[in-house]
Amino acid sequence: MSNLRNIIVVLFSVMVLSACSTVFDKHVEWQSVKPETFPVLTAIGQAPISLQNSPNKTQQMLMAIKASKIAAYAELAEQVYGQTIDGNTTMSNLVLENQQLKASVQGIIRGAKVVKSYPVGDTYTTELSLDFKDVYDIYNASSNRKEIKHISYY
Repeated sequence: MSNLRNIIVVLFSVMVLSACSTVFDKHVEWQSVKPETFPVLTAIGQAPISLQNSPNKTQQMLMAIKASKIAAYAELAEQVYGQTIDGNTTMSNLVLENQQLKASVQGIIRGAKVVKSYPVGDTYTTELSLDFKDVYDIYNASSNRKEIKHISYY
């Protein structure tokens, strides 16, 4: 019975002590964290004009413009997020039979600007620029990422 009483006293003491920490209320002030420098990334995407799937020359040009822009965005995504590479090699009797590599990139690019878009021979080229100051501003406008500025206890 004495052990049970001691356990109850200890548990009650822990509850009382832990309740004391909630006696004080607090107000937390937040401030944004801004980096010192912002990099500017550039990317170039290219697409063949004559290989676009259309008999119409104007439509081939428009499709190549779009394809080169998408290729430039994929290159920017590679620079920002990196590239995932999966490999598979098959051997039999210590002889390489099959080797496969698969690369992929996935991400969201916001704030990129088209610097130039122009044909070069049978290829259409698009140049993009991504200023991370613009990315930072977009992120701050759509997010509440902050750090603690000051805590006041009452």
